[in-house]
Amino acid sequence: MSNLDQIPDTLPVPENDGGADHLIGMKLADIKLPATTGEAVSLAERGGLLVLYAYPMTGRPDTPLPVGWDEIPGARGCTPQSCSFRDHMVELKDLGVDHVFGISTQAREYQKEAAERLHLPFPLLSDGEQKFQTAMNLPVMKVDVVGQNNNLLKRLALVIENRVIKKVFYPVFPPDRNAADVLEWLKSRNA
Repeated sequence: MSNLDQIPDTLPVPENDGGADHLIGMKLADIKLPATTGEAVSLAERGGLLVLYAYPMTGRPDTPLPVGWDEIPGARGCTPQSCSFRDHMVELKDLGVDHVFGISTQAREYQKEAAERLHLPFPLLSDGEQKFQTAMNLPVMKVDVVGQNNNLLKRLALVIENRVIKKVFYPVFPPDRNAADVLEWLKSRNA
């Protein structure tokens, strides 16, 4: 089994393919998504300052990662990315962030295990039907994953203010630095 908390030194760096260039200035689509809290969440109904990070797929310690996962640019690192937002939650709140959410195309039940195991203080959202991805035209990667949606979200992070996307982090690398990069941007914006 792989150590999901570690990022191998040999990971290929994802390139900016322009897949998120259109997102700045977009309003959030009003689509309810199942959350690990058991509720249905529409990001468009949340005001204030929000951070949404997208990731392809959280692994499980008892389940092997898909064959070749570490060779796909931007695939590996979902657990470190989530943990980085968990570990910086107080700082994000101190900078005015009202809500943090993670999103993937995985089923809510699968995400719930990860949220509990990683002690995430924020919900993960399931876009298994890809309604939000389609409405926002979020970038995806096609990967053969047994028992799951094979259109996986590419890793990115969005800073949203009053339902409008103000900043896009794409591609995200290394994934464990994503929350720190968001913090730096928020600090520079508040300076």
